[in-house]
Amino acid sequence: METNGADIVVRCLADEGVEHVFGYPGGAVLYIYDAIFKQDKFQHILVRHEQAAVHAADAYSRSSDKVGVCIVTSGPGVTNAITGIATAYMDSIPLVIISGQVPTAAIGEDAFQECDTVGITRPCVKHNFLVRDVKDLADTMRRAFYIARTGRPGPVLVDIPKDITLAPCKYVPPRGEITMRSYAPVNKGHQGQIKKAVQMLLTAERPMIYTGGGVILSDAAAELRALVDLLGAPCTNTLMGLGSLPADHPAFLGMPGMHGTYEANMAMQHCDVLLAIGARFDDRVIGNPKHFAQNPRKIVHIDIDPSSISKRVRVDVPIVGNVKDVLVDMLAQLRTTDIKPPSLEKWWQQVKEWQGKECLAYAGSTSVIKPQFVVEKLWEITGGNAFVTSDVGQHQMWAAQYYRFGQPRRWINSGGLGTMGVGLPYAMGVQMANPGQDVAVITGEASIQMNIQELSTCHQYHLTPKIICLNNRFLGMVRQWQQIDYGSRYSESYMDSLPDFVKVAEAYGHVGLRIESPSDVEPALREAFRKHKDRLVFLDFITDRTENVWPMVKAGRGLTEMLLGSEDL
Repeated sequence: METNGADIVVRCLADEGVEHVFGYPGGAVLYIYDAIFKQDKFQHILVRHEQAAVHAADAYSRSSDKVGVCIVTSGPGVTNAITGIATAYMDSIPLVIISGQVPTAAIGEDAFQECDTVGITRPCVKHNFLVRDVKDLADTMRRAFYIARTGRPGPVLVDIPKDITLAPCKYVPPRGEITMRSYAPVNKGHQGQIKKAVQMLLTAERPMIYTGGGVILSDAAAELRALVDLLGAPCTNTLMGLGSLPADHPAFLGMPGMHGTYEANMAMQHCDVLLAIGARFDDRVIGNPKHFAQNPRKIVHIDIDPSSISKRVRVDVPIVGNVKDVLVDMLAQLRTTDIKPPSLEKWWQQVKEWQGKECLAYAGSTSVIKPQFVVEKLWEITGGNAFVTSDVGQHQMWAAQYYRFGQPRRWINSGGLGTMGVGLPYAMGVQMANPGQDVAVITGEASIQMNIQELSTCHQYHLTPKIICLNNRFLGMVRQWQQIDYGSRYSESYMDSLPDFVKVAEAYGHVGLRIESPSDVEPALREAFRKHKDRLVFLDFITDRTENVWPMVKAGRGLTEMLLGSEDL
């Protein structure tokens, strides 16, 4: 049966099992929206800004292991979406972005709402397509989903001129597996390299396991836990890997890096064999690469992207492959080996000595709300089972440090790009993918205002996240850096004209609460999650303005050169 390009787009989405699409209509995509109106296979969520559409689709994917989908129009629709696309790209999140384009004949003519979408997005997508023939549309859509979800995942953009969406064409259903001659990601690791890694780990006296977002993306949390239990080695999860090993596991040392724990950083630096799994040795984790290389150690690195291996740190045993597949093979070899590993008792004694520093301890208060205290109480009240989204800044680090994640895909934040404004649209995507679950947004008074218009979307679609605003009236992380490195010259980091967030929340049809006393923190959280379970609640916690995130490794310093508190300044 002959149909048109817009109907083909919608049918391809249905073929892929898509259940939710986030978007915002405009002239170049109106035929697609007309086709959406006539179908019942998936729900479209109308956001209030294209950036939020991409963020919501991004979190939908992060929290569900599905490919997120969003639709934006040409020109400003695409440019508004760029921040969201780049955010997903930096964290390797599988998305398909459908963008409208001016009619084929008008491309390059500076038509109304035209921009070079392929050129603009090329640096921040895994791949992009411009469809010039409606006969290629279905195949292109299927390739987009295939590329997005396989290998190292990432966002794929399909740019569709308006005339292509109207052009008539026969729809051809999918046939068999997709194969692309120029794209063949490797999933199985080299058995010889895995054997070398196993032998190295079994002869190590001070082994350390360092894991990143690759463990989450490949759904390898169960295999990681089995590996940790078999080896008996300490383990650290990066910001993007939190939850891949439960925070209450005895081998878990917390997060490494700039705001990581003392014990995780010291163990990373002083181990004799480091097993890196789905992590990329980025600057926020290892600090200065030269300092990191001072201590002799053997490094095994497992990653599906060969370009990530030895990119910043030279490794001894590279293993290219999907994390889950490699860990399955590694566990099989470990369980059948005859090698008897040395005792790790002395190594664990050293680790426990480092843990004795209690680097995450903070001074409590009965007069002013400490932000760490709010996160701890949130963890208690939700039983550690909530989906937690965050914006970027001090509150993000406190969430990572004090909400003890026990499961993968529960911690949703922007790691690589560090994008403010993601928290609320992330919560929308999470709740669409996980209805009925507790969702908390940990944010600050600056971040929340970047996409606060999405309170309207939440009201329309009956979304009920609880917004935990740690309001210190500063751009907190900027102020912290200014205090430490810029002589306490707080240039443009003070929020001088804040709205009444309670009234803002109520104006959008939600519940607003203002909390100023430490004794009111727990009751307010209980009220939000129990009394108002079926409402969005904005909790404006007025917190200590001077609190800093500790520990801290300053830029350019080594992992062991940590500041543990204000006394180290």
